[in-house]
Amino acid sequence: MRHPSQSPDRERTFRSLYEVVYPDLIRFVQRRAHPDHAEDVVADAFLVVWRRLDELPRRHDDARAWTFGIARNLLLNVQRGEQRRSALGVRLADAAALAHLDDDADAIVSRMDLARAWRMLSEVHQEALALAVFEDLDAPQAAAVLGISPVAFRLRLSRARRALRVLLEHLPRSSRIPAAPLGRTTTP
Repeated sequence: MRHPSQSPDRERTFRSLYEVVYPDLIRFVQRRAHPDHAEDVVADAFLVVWRRLDELPRRHDDARAWTFGIARNLLLNVQRGEQRRSALGVRLADAAALAHLDDDADAIVSRMDLARAWRMLSEVHQEALALAVFEDLDAPQAAAVLGISPVAFRLRLSRARRALRVLLEHLPRSSRIPAAPLGRTTTP
């Protein structure tokens, strides 16, 4: 006899979520952990999802954000045991990316400036920007990942954008290339 937690509907729900969310979740984790550990973290996240499947939000986007939140909590648990400096190691200007931009010196300089400014941002600002830009989560979804209200996330994101803009405007420029505008721009 089958255990109630192993019903066909439960398995179908989990399999469907896994197939849809896995590619995004692996990228989410790879940007925040060493690539060698990403698959382990994602596997642990889906184990938690399986155990808590009864709590799965009904809407797809909410379920995706909930799964990201589980993975984030696992990463934070790992991070507490490791050095604090490794949080959100998004590599914006690694050598491979720069190799593709050989002919465009302006783009290389801009990426180097952005990478330098990114490293100077606080972990809180990096995380807010990463959830909005890299993970393409809206405020309610990103707030669910962080365990805060959507209003608090919007405020955090606004402050992160402002901090990055200030850094880009005030860092010594690698070249005389104007900084790219962030967020909304208005025309006169």
